[in-house]
Amino acid sequence: MVVPTTVMDDGLWKMRSISQAHLESRAVKETRCLISELYRQFYNLGWVSRTGGSITMKVHDSCIPKPQQLIPMSPFGVQKERMQSDDIYVLSGDGSIISSPSPKPYPHKPPKCSDCAPLFMKAYDMHDGGSVIHSHGMESCLVTMINSLSKEFRIEVYPKTTAVLVRHHGIYVWGDSWISAKTQAECYHYLFDAAIKLHHLGLDWSTPDHGPIQNVKGFSSINSMIKRVVTKAGTVDSNFKLQPYPRCVVLDIEGTTTPISFVTDVHFPYARDNVGRHLSATYNSAETRDDIKLLRSQVEDDLKQGKEEVIASLVANVEAMIKADRKITALKQLQGHIWRTGFENNELEGVVFDDVPEALEKWHALSIKVYIYSSGSRLAQRFIFGNTNYGDLRKYLSGFFDSAVGYKRETRRETRSYVEITESLGVDKPSDILFVTDVYQEPRLQKLQVWRL
Repeated sequence: MVVPTTVMDDGLWKMRSISQAHLESRAVKETRCLISELYRQFYNLGWVSRTGGSITMKVHDSCIPKPQQLIPMSPFGVQKERMQSDDIYVLSGDGSIISSPSPKPYPHKPPKCSDCAPLFMKAYDMHDGGSVIHSHGMESCLVTMINSLSKEFRIEVYPKTTAVLVRHHGIYVWGDSWISAKTQAECYHYLFDAAIKLHHLGLDWSTPDHGPIQNVKGFSSINSMIKRVVTKAGTVDSNFKLQPYPRCVVLDIEGTTTPISFVTDVHFPYARDNVGRHLSATYNSAETRDDIKLLRSQVEDDLKQGKEEVIASLVANVEAMIKADRKITALKQLQGHIWRTGFENNELEGVVFDDVPEALEKWHALSIKVYIYSSGSRLAQRFIFGNTNYGDLRKYLSGFFDSAVGYKRETRRETRSYVEITESLGVDKPSDILFVTDVYQEPRLQKLQVWRL
């Protein structure tokens, strides 16, 4: 029996015949047997199961150019651990099926070549591969979910790559021989398993030192502030001592949940540039009159002058206080009212680090209450977290604290703010509170042992 197939000759496709004797040669039979043997091995490793996963390799023959060598390929829908050599398809160098397995009686389904055949042929054609392995191993699927923001790409962009992950669908690995492909597949699965375990422990799998997970955009992030490893029972501190989960988490904003650049380059300038407009538009409102009343102690000029003089004086003083970043309630209250206008007019959008929503959701799932404590007014805090680049995050927050309870960077006598927050949260002991901040000495908490850092 002779099977027609096509080959390239002098740049033209020409017909060529493949004899039945060649299809039944020892080399073809051994290759088909090897595929069924590898299937049983990969099944025990969890790389293939039921109908998932596939293997293909070329029949090596030094007398035949590699692009024209026969390609045994696994079928679709066959139980992998029961794969036999006569279940294997044989394809020509151009991907045409030249030998199909015979149908088996019920309950077996009619034979069908692997749905991955077009991808396998891409690896052969573009990378001169000798074998391709497609694994559906759990680790090769889960690892694609670690970073949901990672970008997809075309294989052509990386001509030297030997593998490609398909989101939620495992990995394709190729090499110049089945040994090369198998060896690389084993290495990749080991690395995937390690990456998943490191990620589960809160460690950065993508860097050699495997420190705490950092924000992907390069900002210092909330995970790097915590510096703790999560376990089912609690957290492991830097001394590898198991600590129970806190009952409450209190988050700083600037530098912790939100980039400092947002506060200094967007938030403060907006308040500074809109003081005059805000006061003019709301001068007769009770809210603004209260703002003016609070600012009187900060203003040296006589507020009994006319409206224009008062506004001019306030603008000058407020701009000076913003520039000095004064942590005073009067200034923060007015800033909050100005920022509210900006958010309501869609002129402002709150910014949080990329891992903040994930951390908030995780704490929420663990029934850990999360609060915000920042020098910015509670009004401003609510607007920041209610209008973020990740949407409204207030559903994860149980409350807000500002300078009304006292200032955060205080002298020793002013640690009352932390005591007041502790009492209002209703915890049994201060150590039930985990404080997350980018300023580790704030405010000598480690010496005072007021809260956990």
